[in-house]
Amino acid sequence: MKNVNKYTRQYSVPPESSWNWVQKEYIDKAPIWCSVDLRDGNQALVVPMNLEEKLEYFQLLVDIGFKEIEVGFPAASDTEFVFLRTLIERDLIPDDVTIQVLTQSREHIIRRTFEALTGAKRAIVHLYNSTSIAQREQVFRKPKSEIVEIAVSGAELCQQLAAETPGHFLFQYSPESFTGTEVEFALDVCNAVLDVWRPTAERPVIINLPSTVQLSLPHVYASQIEYMSAHLRDRQHVIVSVHPHNDRGTGVAEAELAMLAGADRVEGTLFGNGERTGNVDIVTLALNMFSHGVDPGLHFESLPEIQSVVERLTKMQVGKRHPYAGELVFTAFSGSHQDAIAKGMKWREEEEREYWTVPYLPIDPKDIGREYEGDIIRINSQSGKGGIGYLLEQKYGFDLPPRMREDLGYTVKGVSDRLQKELSVDEIADIFTEQFVNLAEPIAFSDVKADEGPGHPTTLTIHTNGQTRTIRGSGNGRLDAVSNALQASLGLQYTNLTYKEHALEVGSGSRAVAYISIEDPEGTTHWGCGIDTDIMNASIKALFSAVNRMVVAMPTFVLQH
Repeated sequence: MKNVNKYTRQYSVPPESSWNWVQKEYIDKAPIWCSVDLRDGNQALVVPMNLEEKLEYFQLLVDIGFKEIEVGFPAASDTEFVFLRTLIERDLIPDDVTIQVLTQSREHIIRRTFEALTGAKRAIVHLYNSTSIAQREQVFRKPKSEIVEIAVSGAELCQQLAAETPGHFLFQYSPESFTGTEVEFALDVCNAVLDVWRPTAERPVIINLPSTVQLSLPHVYASQIEYMSAHLRDRQHVIVSVHPHNDRGTGVAEAELAMLAGADRVEGTLFGNGERTGNVDIVTLALNMFSHGVDPGLHFESLPEIQSVVERLTKMQVGKRHPYAGELVFTAFSGSHQDAIAKGMKWREEEEREYWTVPYLPIDPKDIGREYEGDIIRINSQSGKGGIGYLLEQKYGFDLPPRMREDLGYTVKGVSDRLQKELSVDEIADIFTEQFVNLAEPIAFSDVKADEGPGHPTTLTIHTNGQTRTIRGSGNGRLDAVSNALQASLGLQYTNLTYKEHALEVGSGSRAVAYISIEDPEGTTHWGCGIDTDIMNASIKALFSAVNRMVVAMPTFVLQH
């Protein structure tokens, strides 16, 4: 691409090796979660939420299980101020939930923030100022010493006002634009703030290290976090927090590697809403842990309902391929994928399995409120016999023989290809019924009578070409006798190959279903299905269906009369 030379790497790496996180294989416990949906998420909306929408969103976050929720920047606008006051005055904040408010390190903003907090039982005051090279040089035009003084003076004022204001206040400091700051300087600023706040076991301090703009690969961010974690003063009383954005599309990776590197806390939003490409997606992070058998401490068992509320309140849509939540993320259209999933689900049904290991499905969709039908296997022209057979079995109870599934699969894919559309399971069932079940053209039977005696003598009443006929046959069983009668009386030639029957259990009362295949003289196999309350009649109807499919497929064949 043109102009590539105008870009360069804008991040720094720690001055010492910080790679211990690489040796860890997985995240073994959930972090402290802090939702910033009502601040970062809300300010990124085309149409920000109104008061009532914010209140509903706050309750949603509480229901999900968030214990720390950033509710806004109360000094930034009257809307933000009123929202915080409403939460406090209506007593809407549960005792086990700590609200968080954001403030720049500027005196009038800090004072206004504490004014808004009057009456709050417990809150985190989140102080920040920007520290990056670009901000220092281009925005503030101040040396490092003055940037440190901005942070320290703000920390001192917060401490003073917290002592004067009723309530329990915790402090959080962010060197905003941390990823564009020299790591050693970021450490100096954070330690200077810690020198003011003096964290203790009873009153820990949060040091939040935001990936305000993603500038590096995720492993560099992890090394920066590890270095900071190892050198912050009073580390045992410091909660290291991360706030990854998603400019490079690696917000989730940054957060996960940062947790391996020592981060205790993660700030993010539901489904990753936020400025530019968004904040880190807490839904994805939490369910990634869930897929490894680690309880994330948040409730996403009804994810579709949560998603519906978020989309309604934010007017933002979750993408169809969004991890876990997207409409299509558990869906297989590919025939081989469908077959593997169907066999994996069948394998689980055969006996109780301790762990979920179904191919292509990292978690059981039902665990987050998704349904198998319409979610896992969907049918289009790329689909295969396994998925089609699985859907018919799950909803309608048909357990087709493997080769019949293949025959039906080609039929269904042909319809999908011709119509250029995805087919629902009901449409598939209609195709199956129309093409294979109880077919009565050009030959139908209305009555069968089994006589006593050797050879199972059988008499059938059939209808063909507008005529009613009575035909007779015998054989080594009742179905064989019917087949022999058809061949002898109508001039048909075929060989019976496959027979299968079972009770049609799904929504069918006492009906039985039978499947039969026959092979014509050219070696082509034709399948038929019969359904009836009597298993023998179901078998005869299956045979007639197969014969009718064969006759229709042989246009030059003429039935004998």
